[in-house]
Amino acid sequence: MSTTLNQEQNRVLSIDFFRGFTMFMLIGEFSGFFDVLVHPSMDGTMVSAIGKQLHHVDWIGLHFWDLIQPFFMFIVGVAMPFSFSRRWAKGDSWNKTFHHVLKRSFILLLFGWALYCISPGKITFNFTNVLAQLAVTYLIAFLIMRKGLKWQVVISFAILLLSDLLYQIWPVDGFNQPFVPDHNFGSWFDVTLLGSLSPGRWVSFNAIPTSAHTIWGVIAGKILMDKWEPNRKIKIFLLAGIIGVLAGYLLNPVIPIIKHICTSSFVIVSGGWCFIALALSYWLIDVLNFRKVPFFFAIVGMNPLFIYIFAHVGGNILLRNMAKPFTNALFSWSSDFGKEFAVTLTVWALLWLICYSLYKRKIFIKI
Repeated sequence: MSTTLNQEQNRVLSIDFFRGFTMFMLIGEFSGFFDVLVHPSMDGTMVSAIGKQLHHVDWIGLHFWDLIQPFFMFIVGVAMPFSFSRRWAKGDSWNKTFHHVLKRSFILLLFGWALYCISPGKITFNFTNVLAQLAVTYLIAFLIMRKGLKWQVVISFAILLLSDLLYQIWPVDGFNQPFVPDHNFGSWFDVTLLGSLSPGRWVSFNAIPTSAHTIWGVIAGKILMDKWEPNRKIKIFLLAGIIGVLAGYLLNPVIPIIKHICTSSFVIVSGGWCFIALALSYWLIDVLNFRKVPFFFAIVGMNPLFIYIFAHVGGNILLRNMAKPFTNALFSWSSDFGKEFAVTLTVWALLWLICYSLYKRKIFIKI
């Protein structure tokens, strides 16, 4: 999760933009702004249509918001070859970096647990949040990182095939309906591992199939590090992306696109969009040298772990309580929708300003 901009990533600034855009969208969710867009008063409007794209699909299908976690898993993988190649160039052994990865994965798992561990009357272990899932995908991607690109592709699809088979052939009564909420293999896994179903029909086992996103990110990172011409890299990313999107939708009639259980069709189609988004980012920022607007987003990507945890532990509520008296006074003439729009947009802006303040002071919090 290193966040240095220029020299440390060989001036591939699109990595910082991609990570920053993903984190910017996440803090937008924390601000509550996306919920305002689906306010009942906006039903049937373009605002509501945009708002629906900024929320997860109930079960089968794909909205833009369903791509944010794959984007996050993917861009972590993209940065890995840059980070570890520097460590190995300095003389660090594989064992030393492996211990570093184990430590980082444990910390991510700990944070992921701590942010969601409290439920009414007891402490629970929730393994469905992005940090806990990343702890697994990061470790898996690292373990095969030194293998050839073809082998990494083969392993990633083998993981997806294994996941599909488990869902399709799992024999336990009540949990042998692969695409039915709370009655699939992933649900059985949670009941067995955690003692109960995970909230929201999500499943902990998603960490395994979504490892493909991080593995494909590593592959993309290695291609970015190569001395190939930029246009060749862009063509490879676009081709991979288009094939992924088409393949995912073609699989949909047989294996539905379901993010809640990370079906292979979902992983493939979202992975395709990851490659397309990286191609566009790389073309605009590192080829056309379009920097000013992307830098706005990159600010958030410089302290991703901090801002994610800050918002989760109540920072967004604190900022809302601070901002609401002022926005309500300024927009006292407005409707309830207008007041909520103003306060949530202000909270989003304040979260960005915190990241900007850390950047100006050269404070980069990482593990």
